[in-house]
Amino acid sequence: MKKRVTKAIFPVAGKGTRFLPATKSIPKEIMTLVDRPLIQYAIDEARAAGIREFIFVTSRGKSALEDYFDHTPELENTLRKAGKEDLLETLKTTNMDSGAIAYIRQHKALGLGHAVWCARRLIGNEPFAVILPDDVIAAQTPCLQQMVEAHAETGGCMVAAMEVPKEKTSSYGVLDVKGEMGATVSINGMVEKPPADEAPSNLAVIGRYILTPDIMRNLSRIKTGSGGEIQLTDAIAAEIDEDREVFGYRFRGQRFDCGSKAGFLQATVAFGLAREDLGAEFEEYLQELMSMHRAAQ
Repeated sequence: MKKRVTKAIFPVAGKGTRFLPATKSIPKEIMTLVDRPLIQYAIDEARAAGIREFIFVTSRGKSALEDYFDHTPELENTLRKAGKEDLLETLKTTNMDSGAIAYIRQHKALGLGHAVWCARRLIGNEPFAVILPDDVIAAQTPCLQQMVEAHAETGGCMVAAMEVPKEKTSSYGVLDVKGEMGATVSINGMVEKPPADEAPSNLAVIGRYILTPDIMRNLSRIKTGSGGEIQLTDAIAAEIDEDREVFGYRFRGQRFDCGSKAGFLQATVAFGLAREDLGAEFEEYLQELMSMHRAAQ
């Protein structure tokens, strides 16, 4: 019987230097996309997929991230007395029950694989998810929920995948596809950031994973790879080398790379337009702005 995926690791130890000076005083994961921080989108997606234990791999200077998930009795009482029940309900979605969330420090910036490995003692012998908050995915059915449902049929390891232009494969881990089963693909291997002319496909891995506990053992043996870091991709590729199954999953939805300024701006526009309370006014403003821009050219 396959075990349910109920634990998720959130690697949030990065310094967010691409967003300086904003990230001088606040973690990148707290930066707001419309009116919710990036990390809230990741948490909401995890909850929808049935995740019950949340493991954050952090670093020095992330106390604001930890405070975000704490209860705020004074603010809650203020909202309650003011009769602002809608805001009170919104605030409650940011709270975490005692014992549901854990924080692990990554003391050295040795890459994503190392960040995941830091949480090994909290994972034990269970499958687990990894969510990268920089990758925000707009989808009718949340991406991780799609993957959990597919994983219940396949088992093994599973990575979220999307097609990218061939010239951009050098920015991603890329799948070497063996066979296709609808949205799910079986794979021969994974290559981390290959040159465009050497990429085995244009199917790129993005920041959602469902992994077996074997991955932790692989990470314990792996030496530094691309960029002098311990690559999660290498640990997943080791599963294939040992004849254990690894799958890619073509999720339904639109992914925004909120680790880049351009991606963050694109996500802000897309999510703003999708909001019932903001969309019409925001669209009107954008149309006026584009008209002014064209007139000025």
